[in-house]
Amino acid sequence: MTPAARVQAAIEVLDLVIAAARSGGASADRIVADWFRSRRFAGSGDRRAVRELTYGAIRACGDVPASGRAAMLRLAADDPALTALFDGSRHAPAPIAPDEPAAKRGIAPPWLEARLTASGIDARTAAALLARAPLDIRVNALKAERQAAQLPVAGEPLVAPHGLRLPHGTPVEQWDAYKNGVIEVQDGGSQLTCEAVAARPGETVVDLCAGAGGKTLALAATMRGTGRLVAADTDRARLARLEPRAQRAGAVFIETRLLDTGREADALHDLMGRADAVLVDAPCSGTGTWRRNPEARWRLSEQEIARYAAVQARLLDLAAALVRPGGRLVYVTCSLLDAEGADQAVAFLARHPEWHAVPLDLGAGTPRGAGLRLDPSRDSTDGFFVAHFAAP
Repeated sequence: MTPAARVQAAIEVLDLVIAAARSGGASADRIVADWFRSRRFAGSGDRRAVRELTYGAIRACGDVPASGRAAMLRLAADDPALTALFDGSRHAPAPIAPDEPAAKRGIAPPWLEARLTASGIDARTAAALLARAPLDIRVNALKAERQAAQLPVAGEPLVAPHGLRLPHGTPVEQWDAYKNGVIEVQDGGSQLTCEAVAARPGETVVDLCAGAGGKTLALAATMRGTGRLVAADTDRARLARLEPRAQRAGAVFIETRLLDTGREADALHDLMGRADAVLVDAPCSGTGTWRRNPEARWRLSEQEIARYAAVQARLLDLAAALVRPGGRLVYVTCSLLDAEGADQAVAFLARHPEWHAVPLDLGAGTPRGAGLRLDPSRDSTDGFFVAHFAAP
């Protein structure tokens, strides 16, 4: 593909991404992969270039663009070389009309930018939300220690005790260490939120919103493979992905529980009041993960954030019922909105005045209300809110 043809291809992909964002369709990653699957003529350089153009345009536009071309024009507005490729040649985008509008620059839709500002997110942090995410891995303590792990690339040690940062594009999933469960891909901030649980060998620990088990595996390593670790979720497909990952990691003691939405307590009745620790990695808006999913900010609405907040409150109350006297509850969201973080912590303590918040020292993060906030600007992690509550 010529450079101009790559630009036109990115515009076509962007049209699909924009339509999916408006309708709740597939993710940008899925759309890009499917687009190239039907175009075998594109080489690896073409795929890389089109992907970079697509994501560059997504990051450049605050609100949902009118079209893929408008999004690409926003990116081209700061790049004369890119502007020159709108030349109307074969497979190239048509020339730019003198009065042709580009999509608006911004961090997010205006209402969402206002919510971030109200939640104490300054301009530097907001801009960092749209930077390219690093590649972090966690060395699995069930199989190796960080300093002794034999890896093709050494990596930079993170604040997280088992974390390493690798160069972009490192083919981690091709390494024997990955295939053998010695390492897992996990953001350094995500690793730190698992450290907040302080899971110990022999304990009973519940990961209430386990998903595919990324945090569950980190907890299993901290527990050194002993005790009882229950991974629960309402998503059968995601939970099913945990078993092969646990086998690979040597964390065969993990139990899984499939929950029914709204009736989660029924499947967890035997654990009520018995867990030493419960992790609530609650469903949320994902504002802290825009570095990895920048088009996600086009999918949010005020109503959806309110819906997430209601689910989070319900899950916190369920988790409280699972914790034994003197046990602990750790609440995590990958969001930087107070409605899903600090405000939730305040509301939980108001509903459960016998509980109290425990200050966290994770080696990173900034205090926010009763918890701690991690963000890409100050901590070079995804954005998280984490709070630790102690039961009476």
